[in-house]
Amino acid sequence: MNPSTPSPSDPPPVYVGSRRGPRRFGGGEGLKSVLSTLAILIIAPVIALTLTTYVFQSYEVDGPSMETTLQNRDRLIVLKVPKTWAKITGNDFIPNRGDVVVFNYNEIFNLGTEQSRQLIKRVIGLPGDRVVVKDGTITVYNSLHPEGFQPDRTLPYGSVIGETSGDVDVRVEAGEVYVCGDNRDNSLDSRSFGPIKASDIVGKLIFRVFPLNKADLF
Repeated sequence: MNPSTPSPSDPPPVYVGSRRGPRRFGGGEGLKSVLSTLAILIIAPVIALTLTTYVFQSYEVDGPSMETTLQNRDRLIVLKVPKTWAKITGNDFIPNRGDVVVFNYNEIFNLGTEQSRQLIKRVIGLPGDRVVVKDGTITVYNSLHPEGFQPDRTLPYGSVIGETSGDVDVRVEAGEVYVCGDNRDNSLDSRSFGPIKASDIVGKLIFRVFPLNKADLF
């Protein structure tokens, strides 16, 4: 019997596949790989910029004006979604009384020079309020409290330190809020420059991420 001729009783052969040489990519495959890499490099920064512009942003505290609530060099997360939604719907973003917000402030120096920077303060007065600072105390008058109330004593936002100096009697107009730092002896706030425009508000503080032992929601 010829050894190359299988016997009827032999099992059928099983083919495991032929051996092939190394796979080679054509020019089209290489171009797709390059374009994919470029797309990632372009899209990733765009997504990051969109998030920091419209959703949330990280900030570092610079200065003592919000002590003891916030300390110098605390790292914070500021939420921008409410401000973004207000702009989309054509409304003013008015935070709640007691919220801590970041806003743009244009400071006028001597010789008419102007410097823009961002400050972080607590919202004390809302549109329609009359805010009075006298004898070291802030009193807010509105339709719900015609006799006035003292937010530093009635709102649960922690301790205010220092003397609330100033002699202020101002009406907070529509599209404005009145803000103060928690460290009243060392804070540039609405006692100096008046109520701020809602359009200047960047966002609301929601989380302190550093130092880790003081991580907290707001």
